[in-house]
Amino acid sequence: MVALESTIISHGLPRPRNLEVAAQIEEAIRGKGAVPATIGVVEGRVHVGLDAALLERVALADDAAKLSLRDLPVAVASGLTGATTVASTAFLAARCGIAVFATGGLGGVHRDARASWDESADLTTLGSTPITVVCAGVKSILDVPATLERLETLNIGLLGYGTQRFPGFYLRDSGFAVDARIDSPEEVAEIMAARAELGTDAAALIVANPLPAADEMDRTRHDALLDAGLAAAAAEGVRGKDVTPFLLEWFHRESGGDSLRANVTIILRNAALAARIAVATRR
Repeated sequence: MVALESTIISHGLPRPRNLEVAAQIEEAIRGKGAVPATIGVVEGRVHVGLDAALLERVALADDAAKLSLRDLPVAVASGLTGATTVASTAFLAARCGIAVFATGGLGGVHRDARASWDESADLTTLGSTPITVVCAGVKSILDVPATLERLETLNIGLLGYGTQRFPGFYLRDSGFAVDARIDSPEEVAEIMAARAELGTDAAALIVANPLPAADEMDRTRHDALLDAGLAAAAAEGVRGKDVTPFLLEWFHRESGGDSLRANVTIILRNAALAARIAVATRR
């Protein structure tokens, strides 16, 4: 079984393309022999595995909240509908015994964190959650070196899939290295088993899966869009958890769809790899 977040569907992709992609993600997992479990909250009830009607409810609802881990109790008690982030998805999946989770990119330390203390709850949650997360590194809008330092401090394992370089979401190479490279789902499964045997699996294991070279954004264009997006966010007073969806929407709009295509490629590839890892753990 492979866990999937729902925020990427409700807040990360434009409608109605988001619902189409949600179905494609689940099919990518089934196609590799695993079972998808998209997680969300509908009218105060946590669902680990959304059927077609519930998936549409979360994907298309105007009132769907973005629910991190600290938001779950309020959502449940108040009967809210919402989409789960990396942090809340990882927590709920681990509670249900799901060992593998596929997402796009992780949250991390924001670029102005020295002044704002803005750091995603993804990091601290993964520091205490036993789950393997397949992602395309961290979003390139973040402070990548600071995020890597936090991953080390929190004892979160980090592997590069087919690479020694840490990917930066839209970019294959964030400019920083990873300590360990693996080249097959079976290797990941063996490391997961070793972590469990040693008792070092209290924190998450990150499998960083870069985009193919043909699918990454041009770096010069990416950097120009990022600078302009950060300036626009500052000018409009966008802060905290609203920064990421603002910048993703900025990239989608200003890149003429290039970033959206990269985003879809990222999650479909990560879903397929996560499914292969989940299958390998059962052998």
